[in-house]
Amino acid sequence: MYLEGSLSPEIIAIVVDIEGTLSDARFTADVLVPYAEAHFAEWLTRHRHTPEVAAAVDVFCQAVDEPDADDDRIIELAEASLAQGEAVPSLAELVRLVWLDGYRSGALEGHVYPDAVVKLQGWAEDHRALYTFSASAAYDQRLLLGYGDHGDLTDLFSGFFDPRTGKKTNADSYTRIARTLGEVPAVLLFVSDRAGELNAAKRAGFQTCWIARDEATQEKAYNQQDHPVVETFEGIELV
Repeated sequence: MYLEGSLSPEIIAIVVDIEGTLSDARFTADVLVPYAEAHFAEWLTRHRHTPEVAAAVDVFCQAVDEPDADDDRIIELAEASLAQGEAVPSLAELVRLVWLDGYRSGALEGHVYPDAVVKLQGWAEDHRALYTFSASAAYDQRLLLGYGDHGDLTDLFSGFFDPRTGKKTNADSYTRIARTLGEVPAVLLFVSDRAGELNAAKRAGFQTCWIARDEATQEKAYNQQDHPVVETFEGIELV
């Protein structure tokens, strides 16, 4: 059930999850990764000799222990990694460059829920600081929010936390965020669609709010009493 009035009006900053909260949880898997798979070969051919791409290719080839791989082999290795969902850190930089090209050309557009946009803009106008905390790298967060279907939203945010801060299910990560912001956790609100993350934030002293957009998440959310529950950002009211 939604715990009416459980959010303190003294909240001065809001930290929001992205996947499943601000944006469709399947956006990366259903849009970004297929785009990279479909366009990697053509993109590499166009940009292979630019300094930034050449450097990223060299790092990738060293990482997969094929320093002398030609372009056909590089494409084969990259596409295989993408198809299998393998976490090859050195490939991430190449994929980001593919995405950046797609965003800049208009072929890609980041997804952000309309209700989130309205509420974020209202909080920013109310002089509440906004931050993200996502499993995606800060660079990738900026791409999604900077080239979104509601325009560039990056100016609304004061910072982007990512895995370098720590695991999202670890309370120490939220303690670290509070220290970075120079605030006591009690005046910070964390908004997410996942119980483990919300539990960790609450253990660190944050106020929390569970976004439950789909039926499966709502079933879990409404069967607990640890966190206020809303189905969209419209339900979050801060006095």
